[in-house]
Amino acid sequence: MTATTLKDTALALVAPGKGILAADESHATIGRRFEALGISNSEENRRRYRQMLFTTKGLSEFISGVIFFDETIRQAADDGRPFVEVLAREGIIPGIKVDRGAKPLAGAPGEQVTEGLDGLRERLAEYKKLGARFAKWRAVIAIGEDGRTPTRLGLEANAHALARYAALCQEAEIVPVVEPEVLMDGGHSIERCFEVTEATLHTVFHALWEQKVALEGLLLKPNMVLPGTASARQAPVEEVAEATVRCLSRTVPAGVPGIVFLSGGQADELATAHLNAMNRLPGPRPWPLGFSYARALQAAPLRTWSGDPARVGDAQRAFRHRARCNGAARSGTYTPELERSAA
Repeated sequence: MTATTLKDTALALVAPGKGILAADESHATIGRRFEALGISNSEENRRRYRQMLFTTKGLSEFISGVIFFDETIRQAADDGRPFVEVLAREGIIPGIKVDRGAKPLAGAPGEQVTEGLDGLRERLAEYKKLGARFAKWRAVIAIGEDGRTPTRLGLEANAHALARYAALCQEAEIVPVVEPEVLMDGGHSIERCFEVTEATLHTVFHALWEQKVALEGLLLKPNMVLPGTASARQAPVEEVAEATVRCLSRTVPAGVPGIVFLSGGQADELATAHLNAMNRLPGPRPWPLGFSYARALQAAPLRTWSGDPARVGDAQRAFRHRARCNGAARSGTYTPELERSAA
Protein backbone atom coordinates (compact mmCIF):
# COMPACT_ATOMS: atom_id res chain seq x y z
CA MET A 1 0.00 0.00 0.00
CA THR A 2 1.37 3.38 -1.01
CA ALA A 3 1.00 6.69 0.81
CA THR A 4 -1.57 7.57 -1.84
CA THR A 5 -3.65 4.53 -0.93
CA LEU A 6 -3.52 5.43 2.77
CA LYS A 7 -4.73 8.90 1.85
CA ASP A 8 -7.49 7.45 -0.35
CA THR A 9 -8.72 5.31 2.56
CA ALA A 10 -8.64 8.30 4.90
CA LEU A 11 -10.61 10.39 2.42
CA ALA A 12 -13.15 7.59 1.95
CA LEU A 13 -13.76 7.62 5.71
CA VAL A 14 -14.68 11.32 5.55
CA ALA A 15 -16.73 11.11 2.36
CA PRO A 16 -19.46 13.78 2.15
CA GLY A 17 -22.52 12.98 4.25
CA LYS A 18 -20.88 10.07 6.06
CA GLY A 19 -19.08 9.31 9.31
CA ILE A 20 -17.63 6.52 11.43
CA LEU A 21 -19.49 4.31 13.90
CA ALA A 22 -17.32 3.60 16.93
CA ALA A 23 -18.48 0.12 18.02
CA ASP A 24 -15.29 -0.64 19.91
CA GLU A 25 -16.54 -0.65 23.50
CA SER A 26 -14.63 -2.94 25.85
CA HIS A 27 -16.47 -5.68 27.72
CA ALA A 28 -16.59 -3.47 30.81
CA THR A 29 -17.91 -0.41 28.98
CA ILE A 30 -20.67 -2.18 27.09
CA GLY A 31 -21.41 -4.15 30.24
CA ARG A 32 -22.30 -0.94 32.07
CA ARG A 33 -24.63 0.09 29.27
CA PHE A 34 -26.23 -3.35 29.15
CA GLU A 35 -26.65 -3.46 32.93
CA ALA A 36 -28.61 -0.20 32.91
CA LEU A 37 -31.15 -1.88 30.61
CA GLY A 38 -31.18 -5.28 32.28
CA ILE A 39 -29.25 -7.04 29.49
CA SER A 40 -26.82 -9.82 30.39
CA ASN A 41 -23.27 -8.96 29.31
CA SER A 42 -22.63 -12.25 27.51
CA GLU A 43 -20.58 -12.75 24.36
CA GLU A 44 -23.72 -13.81 22.50
CA ASN A 45 -25.65 -10.71 23.54
CA ARG A 46 -22.73 -8.51 22.48
CA ARG A 47 -22.69 -10.32 19.11
CA ARG A 48 -26.46 -9.96 18.66
CA TYR A 49 -26.29 -6.28 19.49
CA ARG A 50 -23.49 -5.54 17.03
CA GLN A 51 -25.25 -7.64 14.38
CA MET A 52 -28.34 -5.47 14.81
CA LEU A 53 -26.26 -2.36 14.12
CA PHE A 54 -24.22 -3.76 11.24
CA THR A 55 -27.18 -5.19 9.31
CA THR A 56 -29.25 -2.00 9.40
CA LYS A 57 -30.67 -1.45 5.93
CA GLY A 58 -29.18 1.52 4.09
CA LEU A 59 -26.46 2.06 6.69
CA SER A 60 -23.78 2.74 4.08
CA GLU A 61 -25.64 5.87 3.01
CA PHE A 62 -24.44 7.58 6.20
CA ILE A 63 -21.69 5.37 7.67
CA SER A 64 -18.30 5.09 5.96
CA GLY A 65 -16.46 2.93 8.51
CA VAL A 66 -16.89 0.95 11.72
CA ILE A 67 -14.33 0.62 14.53
CA PHE A 68 -14.35 -2.91 15.97
CA PHE A 69 -13.23 -4.24 19.33
CA ASP A 70 -10.92 -7.28 19.27
CA GLU A 71 -13.79 -9.67 20.06
CA THR A 72 -16.12 -8.12 17.49
CA ILE A 73 -13.74 -8.28 14.52
CA ARG A 74 -13.63 -12.06 15.04
CA GLN A 75 -17.42 -12.51 15.23
CA ALA A 76 -19.92 -13.42 12.51
CA ALA A 77 -23.57 -12.83 11.71
CA ASP A 78 -26.25 -15.50 12.08
CA ASP A 79 -25.68 -16.59 8.47
CA GLY A 80 -22.00 -17.30 9.17
CA ARG A 81 -20.55 -14.30 7.37
CA PRO A 82 -17.84 -12.51 9.38
CA PHE A 83 -18.91 -9.03 10.43
CA VAL A 84 -15.98 -7.63 8.45
CA GLU A 85 -17.45 -9.18 5.30
CA VAL A 86 -20.98 -8.00 6.13
CA LEU A 87 -19.75 -4.40 6.24
CA ALA A 88 -17.24 -4.59 3.39
CA ARG A 89 -19.92 -5.88 1.01
CA GLU A 90 -21.89 -2.70 1.75
CA GLY A 91 -18.85 -0.53 1.05
CA ILE A 92 -18.22 0.19 4.75
CA ILE A 93 -14.55 0.16 5.79
CA PRO A 94 -13.62 -2.05 8.79
CA GLY A 95 -11.38 -0.60 11.50
CA ILE A 96 -10.02 -1.76 14.85
CA LYS A 97 -9.30 -0.31 18.29
CA VAL A 98 -5.72 -1.26 19.20
CA ASP A 99 -4.94 0.55 22.46
CA ARG A 100 -5.24 -1.29 25.76
CA GLY A 101 -6.63 1.48 27.90
CA ALA A 102 -5.36 4.32 30.05
CA LYS A 103 -3.34 3.65 33.19
CA PRO A 104 -1.90 6.00 35.86
CA LEU A 105 1.16 7.85 34.59
CA ALA A 106 4.16 7.42 36.87
CA GLY A 107 5.41 10.71 38.22
CA ALA A 108 2.24 12.60 37.31
CA PRO A 109 -0.45 12.22 39.99
CA GLY A 110 -3.97 12.41 38.57
CA GLU A 111 -2.86 11.88 34.98
CA GLN A 112 -3.00 8.82 32.74
CA VAL A 113 -1.18 7.42 29.73
CA THR A 114 -2.56 4.91 27.25
CA GLU A 115 -0.82 1.54 27.02
CA GLY A 116 -0.65 -1.04 24.24
CA LEU A 117 2.50 -0.38 22.23
CA ASP A 118 4.11 -3.69 23.23
CA GLY A 119 3.37 -6.24 20.53
CA LEU A 120 1.43 -3.72 18.46
CA ARG A 121 3.35 -4.41 15.24
CA GLU A 122 2.32 -8.08 15.39
CA ARG A 123 -1.28 -7.30 16.34
CA LEU A 124 -1.61 -4.87 13.45
CA ALA A 125 -0.41 -7.54 11.03
CA GLU A 126 -3.09 -9.92 12.36
CA TYR A 127 -5.83 -7.29 12.20
CA LYS A 128 -4.92 -6.48 8.62
CA LYS A 129 -5.36 -10.15 7.72
CA LEU A 130 -8.75 -10.04 9.42
CA GLY A 131 -9.73 -7.14 7.14
CA ALA A 132 -9.01 -3.96 9.12
CA ARG A 133 -8.00 -0.98 7.00
CA PHE A 134 -7.81 1.63 9.73
CA ALA A 135 -7.18 1.68 13.48
CA LYS A 136 -7.83 3.83 16.53
CA TRP A 137 -5.86 4.77 19.66
CA ARG A 138 -7.37 6.96 22.40
CA ALA A 139 -5.38 9.17 24.74
CA VAL A 140 -7.13 10.61 27.79
CA ILE A 141 -6.40 14.17 28.95
CA ALA A 142 -8.12 15.31 32.15
CA ILE A 143 -8.43 18.95 33.18
CA GLY A 144 -7.67 19.27 36.90
CA GLU A 145 -9.67 21.51 39.18
CA ASP A 146 -6.42 22.94 40.55
CA GLY A 147 -5.49 24.48 37.20
CA ARG A 148 -2.14 22.63 37.11
CA THR A 149 -3.09 19.58 35.10
CA PRO A 150 -2.57 18.43 32.48
CA THR A 151 1.17 18.83 32.92
CA ARG A 152 3.74 18.96 30.14
CA LEU A 153 4.80 15.45 31.17
CA GLY A 154 1.25 14.15 30.77
CA LEU A 155 0.77 15.78 27.37
CA GLU A 156 4.12 14.63 26.00
CA ALA A 157 3.75 11.04 27.23
CA ASN A 158 0.39 10.66 25.53
CA ALA A 159 1.48 12.45 22.37
CA HIS A 160 4.55 10.19 22.09
CA ALA A 161 2.41 7.05 22.42
CA LEU A 162 -0.07 8.33 19.82
CA ALA A 163 2.75 9.11 17.40
CA ARG A 164 4.45 5.73 17.83
CA TYR A 165 1.11 4.00 17.29
CA ALA A 166 0.46 6.06 14.15
CA ALA A 167 3.89 5.25 12.73
CA LEU A 168 3.38 1.52 13.31
CA CYS A 169 -0.05 1.69 11.66
CA GLN A 170 1.32 3.32 8.53
CA GLU A 171 4.15 0.78 8.44
CA ALA A 172 1.44 -1.92 8.49
CA GLU A 173 -0.48 -0.15 5.70
CA ILE A 174 -3.31 0.77 8.06
CA VAL A 175 -4.70 4.32 8.44
CA PRO A 176 -4.30 5.55 12.03
CA VAL A 177 -7.10 7.50 13.67
CA VAL A 178 -5.36 9.68 16.27
CA GLU A 179 -7.65 10.38 19.24
CA PRO A 180 -6.43 12.80 21.92
CA GLU A 181 -9.52 13.32 24.09
CA VAL A 182 -9.70 16.22 26.50
CA LEU A 183 -12.39 15.00 28.89
CA MET A 184 -15.62 16.86 29.63
CA ASP A 185 -15.47 15.90 33.33
CA GLY A 186 -15.14 18.74 35.80
CA GLY A 187 -16.19 22.32 36.33
CA HIS A 188 -13.77 24.03 33.94
CA SER A 189 -14.83 26.81 31.59
CA ILE A 190 -14.95 26.64 27.81
CA GLU A 191 -11.91 28.96 27.80
CA ARG A 192 -9.92 26.46 29.87
CA CYS A 193 -10.95 23.62 27.57
CA PHE A 194 -9.78 25.69 24.59
CA GLU A 195 -6.41 26.28 26.27
CA VAL A 196 -5.86 22.61 27.07
CA THR A 197 -7.12 21.36 23.70
CA GLU A 198 -4.81 23.79 21.89
CA ALA A 199 -1.81 22.65 23.93
CA THR A 200 -2.74 19.00 23.43
CA LEU A 201 -3.02 19.25 19.66
CA HIS A 202 0.20 21.25 19.29
CA THR A 203 2.00 18.57 21.30
CA VAL A 204 0.46 15.70 19.33
CA PHE A 205 1.31 17.10 15.90
CA HIS A 206 4.88 17.85 16.97
CA ALA A 207 5.23 14.22 18.12
CA LEU A 208 3.75 12.96 14.84
CA TRP A 209 6.35 15.01 12.96
CA GLU A 210 9.14 13.63 15.12
CA GLN A 211 8.00 10.04 14.42
CA LYS A 212 7.89 10.74 10.65
CA VAL A 213 4.16 10.05 10.38
CA ALA A 214 2.65 11.10 7.04
CA LEU A 215 -0.18 13.49 7.88
CA GLU A 216 -1.88 12.74 4.57
CA GLY A 217 -2.45 9.15 5.71
CA LEU A 218 -4.19 9.70 9.06
CA LEU A 219 -7.37 11.12 10.58
CA LEU A 220 -7.69 13.22 13.73
CA LYS A 221 -10.42 12.33 16.26
CA PRO A 222 -10.51 15.22 18.76
CA ASN A 223 -12.94 16.42 21.39
CA MET A 224 -15.06 19.49 20.81
CA VAL A 225 -14.19 22.58 22.85
CA LEU A 226 -16.78 22.45 25.64
CA PRO A 227 -17.17 23.63 29.22
CA GLY A 228 -16.97 20.88 31.81
CA THR A 229 -20.15 19.02 32.63
CA ALA A 230 -20.15 20.57 36.13
CA SER A 231 -19.45 24.09 34.89
CA ALA A 232 -21.87 26.76 36.09
CA ARG A 233 -22.03 28.11 32.54
CA GLN A 234 -22.88 25.82 29.66
CA ALA A 235 -22.00 27.45 26.34
CA PRO A 236 -24.58 27.78 23.55
CA VAL A 237 -24.20 25.65 20.44
CA GLU A 238 -22.83 28.44 18.25
CA GLU A 239 -20.15 29.34 20.80
CA VAL A 240 -18.96 25.74 21.01
CA ALA A 241 -18.82 25.52 17.22
CA GLU A 242 -16.84 28.74 16.85
CA ALA A 243 -14.38 27.90 19.63
CA THR A 244 -13.79 24.39 18.31
CA VAL A 245 -13.11 25.45 14.72
CA ARG A 246 -10.90 28.33 15.88
CA CYS A 247 -8.85 25.94 18.03
CA LEU A 248 -8.46 23.46 15.17
CA SER A 249 -7.49 26.23 12.77
CA ARG A 250 -4.61 27.13 15.10
CA THR A 251 -3.31 23.60 15.53
CA VAL A 252 -4.22 21.12 12.76
CA PRO A 253 -2.06 21.16 9.60
CA ALA A 254 -3.78 21.45 6.24
CA GLY A 255 -2.26 18.11 5.18
CA VAL A 256 -4.64 16.16 7.45
CA PRO A 257 -7.37 14.65 5.20
CA GLY A 258 -10.16 14.99 7.75
CA ILE A 259 -11.32 15.50 11.33
CA VAL A 260 -13.87 13.13 12.89
CA PHE A 261 -15.13 14.29 16.28
CA LEU A 262 -15.80 12.08 19.25
CA SER A 263 -19.04 12.78 21.11
CA GLY A 264 -17.44 12.42 24.55
CA GLY A 265 -20.62 11.78 26.48
CA GLN A 266 -22.71 14.55 24.92
CA ALA A 267 -26.43 13.92 24.48
CA ASP A 268 -27.31 12.53 21.05
CA GLU A 269 -29.02 15.59 19.62
CA LEU A 270 -26.50 18.04 21.11
CA ALA A 271 -23.55 16.24 19.51
CA THR A 272 -25.36 16.46 16.17
CA ALA A 273 -26.24 20.13 16.67
CA HIS A 274 -22.63 21.05 17.50
CA LEU A 275 -21.31 19.31 14.37
CA ASN A 276 -24.01 20.95 12.27
CA ALA A 277 -23.16 24.42 13.62
CA MET A 278 -19.46 23.92 12.81
CA ASN A 279 -20.26 23.00 9.24
CA ARG A 280 -22.46 26.09 8.91
CA LEU A 281 -19.62 28.44 9.85
CA PRO A 282 -18.16 30.42 6.96
CA GLY A 283 -15.13 28.75 5.39
CA PRO A 284 -13.07 27.71 3.70
CA ARG A 285 -11.41 25.07 5.88
CA PRO A 286 -8.57 22.77 4.74
CA TRP A 287 -10.19 19.63 6.16
CA PRO A 288 -13.76 18.24 6.28
CA LEU A 289 -15.42 18.05 9.70
CA GLY A 290 -17.10 14.69 10.35
CA PHE A 291 -18.01 12.35 13.17
CA SER A 292 -16.81 9.15 14.82
CA TYR A 293 -19.48 8.67 17.46
CA ALA A 294 -20.22 5.81 19.84
CA ARG A 295 -22.90 6.72 22.38
CA ALA A 296 -24.29 9.58 20.25
CA LEU A 297 -25.15 7.01 17.56
CA GLN A 298 -25.88 3.99 19.75
CA ALA A 299 -27.81 5.22 22.80
CA ALA A 300 -31.19 5.38 21.05
CA PRO A 301 -31.02 2.00 19.28
CA LEU A 302 -29.62 0.26 22.37
CA ARG A 303 -32.42 1.64 24.52
CA THR A 304 -35.01 0.63 21.91
CA TRP A 305 -33.62 -2.89 21.53
CA SER A 306 -33.01 -3.62 25.23
CA GLY A 307 -32.14 -7.22 24.32
CA ASP A 308 -35.56 -8.04 22.83
CA PRO A 309 -35.36 -9.82 19.43
CA ALA A 310 -38.85 -8.55 18.58
CA ARG A 311 -37.59 -4.95 18.72
CA VAL A 312 -34.65 -5.28 16.33
CA GLY A 313 -36.51 -3.53 13.50
CA ASP A 314 -37.48 -0.56 15.68
CA ALA A 315 -33.93 -0.31 17.02
CA GLN A 316 -32.48 -0.33 13.51
CA ARG A 317 -34.82 2.47 12.50
CA ALA A 318 -33.66 4.48 15.53
CA PHE A 319 -30.04 3.83 14.58
CA ARG A 320 -30.55 4.80 10.96
CA HIS A 321 -32.27 8.00 12.07
CA ARG A 322 -29.32 9.06 14.20
CA ALA A 323 -26.91 8.21 11.40
CA ARG A 324 -29.04 10.19 8.96
CA CYS A 325 -29.14 13.24 11.25
CA ASN A 326 -25.36 13.22 11.66
CA GLY A 327 -24.94 12.72 7.93
CA ALA A 328 -26.96 15.89 7.41
CA ALA A 329 -24.83 17.71 10.00
CA ARG A 330 -21.81 17.01 7.78
CA SER A 331 -23.17 19.62 5.36
CA GLY A 332 -24.85 21.89 7.90
CA THR A 333 -28.35 20.82 6.79
CA TYR A 334 -29.51 19.21 10.04
CA THR A 335 -32.81 20.75 11.22
CA PRO A 336 -35.36 20.26 14.02
CA GLU A 337 -37.76 19.00 11.35
CA LEU A 338 -35.31 16.28 10.34
CA GLU A 339 -34.88 15.33 14.01
CA ARG A 340 -38.64 14.93 14.39
CA SER A 341 -38.91 12.76 11.28
CA ALA A 342 -37.82 9.56 13.10
CA ALA A 343 -41.26 8.01 12.70
